[in-house]
Amino acid sequence: MKVINIGEDNTVLNTFLAQMRDARIQKDSLRFRTNLERLGHIFAYEISKTLDYSTKDVTTPLGIAKVSTYDTQIVIATIIRAGLPLQKGIFDVFDNAETAFLAAFRKYGKGDYFQIRADYCTCPSLEGKTLILADTMLATGSSIEIGLQKLLEEGGEPANIHLVCPISSRYAVDQLCKKFDEHITLWVAAIDEELTSHSYIVPGLGDAGDLAFGAKL
Repeated sequence: MKVINIGEDNTVLNTFLAQMRDARIQKDSLRFRTNLERLGHIFAYEISKTLDYSTKDVTTPLGIAKVSTYDTQIVIATIIRAGLPLQKGIFDVFDNAETAFLAAFRKYGKGDYFQIRADYCTCPSLEGKTLILADTMLATGSSIEIGLQKLLEEGGEPANIHLVCPISSRYAVDQLCKKFDEHITLWVAAIDEELTSHSYIVPGLGDAGDLAFGAKL
């Protein structure tokens, strides 16, 4: 698996990420969602550099302009609910893309043990297309691995797969690199070194779903 950390460069992306992490600023749920959407815009721009392009003639009021635009068919998937603002940001850029949705959550047993439940999936055909699967946090990697498997079972085999996870643990990156081959690219904005016994990323940012949409029962 190819891993691209766009947070390693000094860009405005890190300002948005800093606001998302800041315990004071992140209390503003609108700001938190907006920053997730902004990250989606930036990730989409970076992914756009990997697509297939061809030159087309565009008729202007004064003549014909030759413009190189992408030809790739794109499907943007997310794991609800935390991934919804991130997916929207990517969709703002690839506004002719198709969409897919997954529901995955941790089902806890005794102690720190949990299983990932993925009970819901809706997606179009993925055959020959480029799949972008977006999720805000990548802790153990289990949710996105199971979610991706579910999408492939439902939609078929895409030509290319991009995983967009703004904050990831080092553990998850290492685990996914062992399991996924080179035709899958993981895009991150930060890789945090610590993962607690409860599989929480440190320093992380907390529960992204709660910060975006309010605390759940």
